[in-house]
Amino acid sequence: MSESEPFESTHTFREIIAKQSRDLIRSGNPKLDFILGGGMSSNGFLLIEGDPGAGKTTLALQFALEGVRNGESVLYLSLSEGDEELRSIAESHGFDLTGVSLVDLSPGSETLGSDESTMFHPSEVELSELTQSIMDAFEEHQPKRVVIDTLRELRHLSQSDLRYRRQLIALKAFFRAKNCTVLLIDDRLEEADLQLQGVVRGTIELQRETPNYGRIRRRMQVSKMRGQVVRTGYHEFAIQTGGLAIFPRLIAAEHRDDVQHGVVSGGVPELDSLLGGGLQRGTSTLIIGAAGTGKSSITANYAIAAADQLGRSAVFVFDETAQNYLERCAGLKIPMAEYRKDDRVTLRQVDSAALTPSEFAWHIRDAVEERGVSFIAIDSLNGFLHSMPDEDYLRGQLHELLSYLNGRGVTTMITLSQHGTIGETVESPVETSYLADTNILLRYFEYQGQVRKAISVIKKRTGGHEKAIRELAFSSNGIRVGEPLGEFRGVLTGSPEYVGDEKPLL
Repeated sequence: MSESEPFESTHTFREIIAKQSRDLIRSGNPKLDFILGGGMSSNGFLLIEGDPGAGKTTLALQFALEGVRNGESVLYLSLSEGDEELRSIAESHGFDLTGVSLVDLSPGSETLGSDESTMFHPSEVELSELTQSIMDAFEEHQPKRVVIDTLRELRHLSQSDLRYRRQLIALKAFFRAKNCTVLLIDDRLEEADLQLQGVVRGTIELQRETPNYGRIRRRMQVSKMRGQVVRTGYHEFAIQTGGLAIFPRLIAAEHRDDVQHGVVSGGVPELDSLLGGGLQRGTSTLIIGAAGTGKSSITANYAIAAADQLGRSAVFVFDETAQNYLERCAGLKIPMAEYRKDDRVTLRQVDSAALTPSEFAWHIRDAVEERGVSFIAIDSLNGFLHSMPDEDYLRGQLHELLSYLNGRGVTTMITLSQHGTIGETVESPVETSYLADTNILLRYFEYQGQVRKAISVIKKRTGGHEKAIRELAFSSNGIRVGEPLGEFRGVLTGSPEYVGDEKPLL
């Protein structure tokens, strides 16, 4: 089963999750339980398969330690890694394996006898011996949770798909009669192991890939879970000290609140007039312009103004350091450092090479749901784009993120830097203007040999706005917006030139 598809069935989906979670056991990772719709089956035969280094053993250890915390008997059968290696992995995460019955059945271990030669020459005797050792270990410890890590040795000893499947079915029947949950660990093959997936009740797949630049990326999906509603799709995660840090995929339809209507003022009367009174709460605004036109400054000004009106703002900076951002704000008399110190504005410097899109979305969720932030600024979308594998992924991720923020009544402002400076060469790296509710365009224009800046609103879904072009200027006195300018030439060419008199200019 999978997640609810239509938006109208969101409440039904939540009710199903709440009902099924009563009969499930915790996996040891709250975010994985969230993805699984409450946890794992209390009497299931479950598979964790993944690439080498994807975090399979770490996830299995979290599952085992959760059983210890619940006072359950736990058996960990190591078929490939030795006892010392497994304890070393646990120690690196700060895991205390006290209470976990660890049985080493790896090649060369004394558990399978002193004749090591049989371990390197698969045969019927060796396969039966391994299977019997697994059952003997269970009978000795009588666990409620069992981990078998990994099935690679069992597959090699079976030598054929038919015998491998029969062994798995036999083990499944044995454990089912014992009323325990079994977690199987296996390597992810180039082609899906249908023999194995057909036997187990559920499969969680872990993937690992190394991009051309940046840190290793990991993601997971629940590819199968019989009789259980789960949150499907890929969910990114990272291996950190203490286990897997999972960042579930954002599903905006699950986060709808009654939005409080109202207007957010930018603190500059002329700017508010240009926007038809200001920005509506629970809407998104995209500021588009060439480098140096003032996108970040307007965003910072709105973050301060929104903190005064709504209570708390958050700014995520991709393209510069937090220190430079604060110094630039200070030069414009924008008290960002003061508001940050008072915790009215959260300023975070983001490294796009070290932060995955889902992880970034989770930080935004944390700011909204845990810190009560009502205004979010992302500066800029160009930096966010660097963490995306392709443009289509960016559009989908951004649409889901904006839908979530709008549904929570959060006012969002995003900047997008265009390529080029003037003329027809000015273009956006990716087309996202249709995703935002309001689009503000910043441009350079020429007047008597001087380069000046202009601001205009080209779209606003939630009300009227001025169609005029106004001059925009920045100084030590802050942001200034001039009177509407009507006498322009060449606006549509991308190189507007003001041909009116000097009186309305700043």
